Amino acid sequence: MALHPQAQALLDMMAEAGLREFAELTPEEARAQMAAMAQEVEKPPVKEVSDRHISGQGGEFLVRIYTPEATGPAPGFVYYHGGGWVLGDVEYSDLACRIVANDVGCVVVSVDYRLAPEHKFPAPLNDCYTALEWVVANAKELGIDPSRIAIGGDSAGGNLAAAVAIRARDENGPKLAHQLLIYPVTDHNFETASYSANGEGLLLTRDAMRWFWGHYLTSESEGKNPLASPLQVPNAAGLAPATVITAEYDPLRDEGEAYGRKLQEAGVPVTLRRWDGQIHGFFHMSAALDDGRDAVNFAAEQLKQAFAPVTA
Repeated sequence: MALHPQAQALLDMMAEAGLREFAELTPEEARAQMAAMAQEVEKPPVKEVSDRHISGQGGEFLVRIYTPEATGPAPGFVYYHGGGWVLGDVEYSDLACRIVANDVGCVVVSVDYRLAPEHKFPAPLNDCYTALEWVVANAKELGIDPSRIAIGGDSAGGNLAAAVAIRARDENGPKLAHQLLIYPVTDHNFETASYSANGEGLLLTRDAMRWFWGHYLTSESEGKNPLASPLQVPNAAGLAPATVITAEYDPLRDEGEAYGRKLQEAGVPVTLRRWDGQIHGFFHMSAALDDGRDAVNFAAEQLKQAFAPVTA
């Protein structure tokens, strides 16, 4: 399928704005450019939105809690934002978190984990796992049913969610109802067919991913660690059921789909869906891309199914 006209228009607008390639920037410059790109959009109200600081291995970090109208304990969804482990914050995923909280009727906890290169692997992952443990430990206060907790994230956040799920299994941690992986980074590998087809001229490039990985890892050898590259996990059996969302015009397409297949082959229930004609990042562009809102709606439906009571 050809690039969706809405996605092309968005890319044209970014080109006209003179945005620079991430690989040409320092992390501070890239963060400033990302902040300058942010546009005010109308956001649906949620019954309660509050910020909390929780303690992690590297000190306190922020979580943003979205509490919808609910009767009795609600499901919980812990969300990790994207941004290549270098960029992004809870504001980046605010719109989608509001929609999911309202549409699913779950408490969403969005995690403002530490960023690289100031905090390299595994520091961001440690914060993400700590946040999950904190949600479980404080479920009653948060109005969450501890037996119905899912995790998710987009891009680098999807990478972190997949790694958290591996840790939860291997460390006898919280039992997860689901993992929602949105065009996740799953492998330290720049030679897939989707990198070759989509590695230049789009929102996310091969050079940008080399830049992100270079800031996240201390050494190339860490890229073989399954907690950095979940596709390298030797055995995927027993991991949480998953939804994997990918985009046709995304260098990360193949590794995301490969991870979904790896889970399926290990007996893990997986729903794998590709949005043809779309680019990396479309999920959080629902104000500009119809497919973005469609994907958020799909994610919400997947979470509803994951949280539904099991019937005999």
